[in-house]
Amino acid sequence: MFFSLKEAFRLIRRAKASFILSLVSLSISVLLIAASLAMIESSEYIQKKIKEDVSINLFLRNNLSPDEITGIKNDLKSREYIKSVSYIDKDKAAEIFIQETGDDFRKLLDYNPLPASFTITLKDKYFDKESIDGIIISLSGIKGIDDIGFRNEFIQKLISILDAIKKYIFIATGIILFISVYIVYSTVRLIITSRFEELETMKLVGAKLSTIKLPVILNSMIAGLIAGLISAGIFILFISAFAEYIDIINFSGTSKYIYLGLLICVGPFLGLIISTFSLKRLSLKI
Repeated sequence: MFFSLKEAFRLIRRAKASFILSLVSLSISVLLIAASLAMIESSEYIQKKIKEDVSINLFLRNNLSPDEITGIKNDLKSREYIKSVSYIDKDKAAEIFIQETGDDFRKLLDYNPLPASFTITLKDKYFDKESIDGIIISLSGIKGIDDIGFRNEFIQKLISILDAIKKYIFIATGIILFISVYIVYSTVRLIITSRFEELETMKLVGAKLSTIKLPVILNSMIAGLIAGLISAGIFILFISAFAEYIDIINFSGTSKYIYLGLLICVGPFLGLIISTFSLKRLSLKI
């Protein structure tokens, strides 16, 4: 093992151009993979935030007693698909109306025509067309609810857009991963081709296949480790430069260190897997 490691460093000194090419390709690959992961992370985060802002308003009949209102609230809280429940009384409804429209109907009317209501949000797993349609029907059957305010067409269109965005992001991620792997594979094959005569000489002097392959694999892993460290450095600069916008990708706390660890580990892993695969056809036949 020590001999192979020594040979790997010797390869770096003897073939600096090839090593730099491998380093650049691995760095690009690691950054592309990191970008694809960030796209998925940010997509999930945006979808979650949008879903959190979608609410259903349940308008109550007038003259319900406090016990009846409490009964409806407890019923809503007991339903597994409901994430949160908040009660808005008639006075609060009037304040919200005046704040949003700027019109104070109290100057013209001596009573408050706005109904009390419950505002509910749904859990993520119930955020699809079939579930929402069934939920609306179920909520309509609750005694004391006079009407339901829900922008059904808009929400269903939003759901479709979110699903389409997620699908395209996964497709883009797959393409990015393929390009990343192909870049590294092509570079390793190019390095092997450039060392063809040296490898043939090693065969002639009776070197074992593992002795021939291992230095090349270690060389790629060393390049991958350096590429990972470079990518981690770029990542740190990125989150420092865009700290005020970083919540959209959720690079905070533990998440930041997980990404740093992944960035450092992905490079050597790519180098190991791809160099091993690239050397698969190499044999002791002359």
